Amino acid sequence: MAEVLSGSNHPGRLNRQQAGAHFEAQARRFLERQGLRFIAANVRVRGGEIDLIMKDNHVIVFVEVRYRSSSRFGGAAASVTHSKRQKLLHTARNWLARTSGSFDTVDCRFDVLAFTGNEIEWLTNAFTTDV
Repeated sequence: MAEVLSGSNHPGRLNRQQAGAHFEAQARRFLERQGLRFIAANVRVRGGEIDLIMKDNHVIVFVEVRYRSSSRFGGAAASVTHSKRQKLLHTARNWLARTSGSFDTVDCRFDVLAFTGNEIEWLTNAFTTDV
């Protein structure tokens, strides 16, 4: 795993932005090996961002990628708070609207790919639009 530091004065080590890009790329490769197809990355709207949008057969999969160096404070999966889920839903709703869809007309799900230390946890259908 990549060593992640918050400061930028550490040659050979990743800052937060570089670490985010590293783990998102690793997540994409992992999901593609599982048979999902890539649609988009780092989709931003005012008030939110989705790390990856993938397709699993006919289902659109909105993926949140999280990294924590250890599980000391609950691990990466535990860091997806209610507030974060609301932002993901908002961003997904906007993306779907731009692509002529909605939660009512498109099969979709929300997954979390959590990197905690050297462990990868894939939470499929981690939460629903009823959050």
